[in-house]
Amino acid sequence: MAGGISLKGLYALLVTISFLSTLCAADAVSDLQNSGRAALDAQLAKSATCTKDKLQVRREWGDISAADKKAYIAAVLCITKAPSKLSATQYPGAKSRYDDFVAIHMKNTMSIHGTGNFLSWHRYYTWAYEQALRNECGYNGTQPYWDWGRWATSPETSPIFDGSDTSMSGQGEKVAGGNSMMKPAGEGGGCIKSGPFKDMKVNLGPMALMGDTVAPRNPRSDGYGYNPRCIRRDISGYLTSRDATTAKIASLITTSSNIATFQNVMQQTNGVHGAGHFTIAGDPGSDFYVSPGDPAFWLHHSMIDRTWYIWQVQSLSSRLQVIAGGTSMMGGGRQQSLEDDIDLEVLDPSGKKFKIKELVSTVDGPFCYTYE
Repeated sequence: MAGGISLKGLYALLVTISFLSTLCAADAVSDLQNSGRAALDAQLAKSATCTKDKLQVRREWGDISAADKKAYIAAVLCITKAPSKLSATQYPGAKSRYDDFVAIHMKNTMSIHGTGNFLSWHRYYTWAYEQALRNECGYNGTQPYWDWGRWATSPETSPIFDGSDTSMSGQGEKVAGGNSMMKPAGEGGGCIKSGPFKDMKVNLGPMALMGDTVAPRNPRSDGYGYNPRCIRRDISGYLTSRDATTAKIASLITTSSNIATFQNVMQQTNGVHGAGHFTIAGDPGSDFYVSPGDPAFWLHHSMIDRTWYIWQVQSLSSRLQVIAGGTSMMGGGRQQSLEDDIDLEVLDPSGKKFKIKELVSTVDGPFCYTYE
């Protein structure tokens, strides 16, 4: 058909639209997210600090433009070059502002995993990182997330890990034996071989590597000594295909009737939390102390936060000011309280300490963001 679209072309277009519609309809997690919009709007209307004109929207890495991806990457690289704000005596290995985030996670590791503050602490922590990118490195966007289910069968070929200049860098060099006892060896295991973070170093740790990765021992027993080395990865779809499909994420949300069940299932051995970390694997990805040393950590934990947010908005009135669990990863200590403080020290330049009850909503306390 001259000057227009042929019948064959029209048919192909309709098939494509139908296919994309089917994909969208099949995303049960997004459906759950959308079903909670009214609850979010009602909460937003009551917020004293967060209004619709201020609301920031976090998006999946695959849905943001190439220019926005490059802006985010540039901000991360910027923060790796900015000087540390921590004590050089206490944290001699923290050479950059990025290292500050790794060190504070290390310091708190045993009291922020398997505890009542796991979700709120990491929500605040991820937000503080986002703010550092914006306020200290001129980034105008928001923290992207990694939808595990969307790329479950082949994360290494996703736009997040394909090794292109708009990715979070890709696979590690192939080494014999792999590097994680949590899954079979993949096609990597060595230093990142391509993409914007190919030459990035992790300076702190290791502390608790899970697997076969060989990393030089830190000069200090607390892991805070200077120990620069390449970031290693062994990315594969083994764990995401088993433990972090869209169906598994949706099930976590719909079958968890209370916060204790939700956070415990999320963090169990075959839960989505471990699936994301050990899909990245390597050093520092397999080290639960030092895992923020891999820049993909932040996309993973933004998805952890999104999953919590979606669970919350299914029944906001009964899922906001709730808490369960103790204050120690090892099971000791008292029960966590909504009145407990979270102090990120130099990560929040305002110097504020927030109570957990102030960190449970994405549109209250210091926060003003949602997910798309």
